[in-house]
Amino acid sequence: MFRFLVIPLIICLVSCNNQNATTNKVENKNEKIVIAHRGASGYLPEHTMEAKAMAYAMDVDFIEQDLVLSNDNVPIVIHDIHLETVTDVAIKFPERKRTDGKYYVIDFTFDELKQLNVTERFDVTTNKAVYPNRFPINKSSFKLHSLQEEIELIQGLNKSTGKNIGIYPELKDPAFHLEEGKDISVIVLNILNEYGYTTKKDNCILQCFDANELKRIRKNLKSELFLVQLIEFKEDEQKLEEFSKYADGIGPWYKQIITGKDNDGNWQISNLVSEAHKFNLKVHAYTFRADQLDDFKTFDELLNVALYQANIDGVFTDFPDKVVSFVKKTN
Repeated sequence: MFRFLVIPLIICLVSCNNQNATTNKVENKNEKIVIAHRGASGYLPEHTMEAKAMAYAMDVDFIEQDLVLSNDNVPIVIHDIHLETVTDVAIKFPERKRTDGKYYVIDFTFDELKQLNVTERFDVTTNKAVYPNRFPINKSSFKLHSLQEEIELIQGLNKSTGKNIGIYPELKDPAFHLEEGKDISVIVLNILNEYGYTTKKDNCILQCFDANELKRIRKNLKSELFLVQLIEFKEDEQKLEEFSKYADGIGPWYKQIITGKDNDGNWQISNLVSEAHKFNLKVHAYTFRADQLDDFKTFDELLNVALYQANIDGVFTDFPDKVVSFVKKTN
């Protein structure tokens, strides 16, 4: 099988001009932040090192890491707490599924997880790619990796290029991990501390959907990192004052902000961003995909409405190059 030598190749092919290190851009009120959602996942299988290297070369501000613990307490960079939608686990370890038919990351050691091949996300019932026009499924060779490995890649590239691209980890399902006897927050915070991420100035943003856990991270675990409360329900939008007591930003689905069109065809914008800003909360919305436009005619139209009409502070995107280019030409 052809080994996809994308890490060195992409750094050479995509613009990678040396830049002076800068401070955390999220502190600048006028900056629009580009976050590589699972890396450059519109082009390469999500959360692979190759997708992260490609995103880095696209000059994003932050690269996202979803985190789930292995059986031996290694934070694995993967979106779900189970494995079967992005790996060949059902072929390599058919006997390891739980009674619900799923293969859980937490049931495997790091060494076992390294044996799996990673592919483009697919539907387990049809075995077809969720996004059919992206990287072909089951082609080339991609592997899972740890948070430490990804940090070392990004920090190494920061040193060799002179850039200062940040990390944007998400703690996945802390309650599930606690039920399994593991405290993912403590483990991840210790690793972040070891690599120099301790305060809001260290170019690391930590996010989580679990409000109780994010509050615990601020209040009990005494973290001084920039914290973002992810939200997905209407009722969450009424808790901005509460969120502001421990978080520095919120992460809503963009359709909680751009709610549709009126009878005249104008885009309707909710007051979520303006209300969040009243409490000094940044708004980083998810997820902007050039191959999933819904009612928008073009990706640029979507970005223009989100960043400039709705005044969203930052976006998670599968297509970082397109958003970086849009922001540069509209500034």
